[in-house]
Amino acid sequence: MKKRKICVVTGSRADYGHLYWIMKEIQNDSSLKLQVIAGAAHLLKQFGRTVEKIEKDGFSIAYKARMPLATDSPEAVSKSLGIGVDSFAKGLKKLNPDLLVILGDRYEIFAAAQAAMIARIPIAHIHGGESTEGLIDEAIRHSITKMAHLHFAASETYRKHIIQMGEEPNRVFNYGAPGLDHIKKTKALTLQELESCLKIKIHSPLFLVTYHPVTLEGKKSLRSAQELFKALNHFRRGTIIITKSNTDPLGLSINQLIDEYVEKKSRTFAFTSLGQEIYLSLMHHATLLVGNSSSGIIEAPFMGKISINIGDRQKGRLRAKTVIDCPENSGKIKQSIQSGLIRSKKVKPDFLYGKGRASMMIKKEIKYFPLGADLLKKKFYVPAGCR
Repeated sequence: MKKRKICVVTGSRADYGHLYWIMKEIQNDSSLKLQVIAGAAHLLKQFGRTVEKIEKDGFSIAYKARMPLATDSPEAVSKSLGIGVDSFAKGLKKLNPDLLVILGDRYEIFAAAQAAMIARIPIAHIHGGESTEGLIDEAIRHSITKMAHLHFAASETYRKHIIQMGEEPNRVFNYGAPGLDHIKKTKALTLQELESCLKIKIHSPLFLVTYHPVTLEGKKSLRSAQELFKALNHFRRGTIIITKSNTDPLGLSINQLIDEYVEKKSRTFAFTSLGQEIYLSLMHHATLLVGNSSSGIIEAPFMGKISINIGDRQKGRLRAKTVIDCPENSGKIKQSIQSGLIRSKKVKPDFLYGKGRASMMIKKEIKYFPLGADLLKKKFYVPAGCR
């Protein structure tokens, strides 16, 4: 029997950690053939050249989609997006997959979706229906939803959002967030193992910090990052570990601010890319998560961790009670961290985004769901009461 060719696109550490177990599920299924396209930030030295991590994890890269990024300006990102569409189109022509699997809302994933749509390749999209009001990702995510043919939402609320956008209910599934599978299936490294891997000494309390640009706010993100650093200056005990920003506009500029901050502050360390095992292990041992990463909204509550969510980057996403929202003001951030330190001693896990079993169920759907011309032809679904 002919194997169904499933092509998975990963553009950065942001999506790879969520896709890892889906890729493993496909790789281990004898009736499926996994094709991996790695591109964008994975291939860039300034973002850790994480393509090597994918290969080290046992995945063969079928095609490398190059999206060079000279600077972090909007013009440079737009140019990279255009190059990316061309590069993904060439990769998809070479591989000719039966189904393309993409996750999230970043511009490199947008490029892959456009190329697949024009090539008439069915698209399965993960993490649609969500809202991040402070980001261009909001528009990208919903655009991909309208280009996609199968949808895997991370909650029932998000499933309903996708259907509200006119997608047929029998193509929309809620299996939870696949990134939680890593937490469920991977044993956390000990503090001693982490210290050995990172070549640092970790003291309590441990703050795990990630701050990305809020892309609809422009250069305000740079001032907001400075406000975060001012707040962290008040905490002289413990260890601060900062994971650097992604390839969004102004990401490189924020990384430069991070480097300057780390040089001045003791017991503070910055890493371009930690990899999922180390990052989640640090989260396991962390006293608090601080910043504006989606991991503070999705993974941290699942681990029973308090997260300080700063600003509007994640505005609109469903929140557990373990998330403390605060404005991008050093005084308010300081107060929120102090409150989080008190609350961190009594926290229970929250299962708002599932229980860590999404990858297996997503794999089953992409294995058995009928493909072909009928899947490509989409009707705009309107509920009976709205016709």
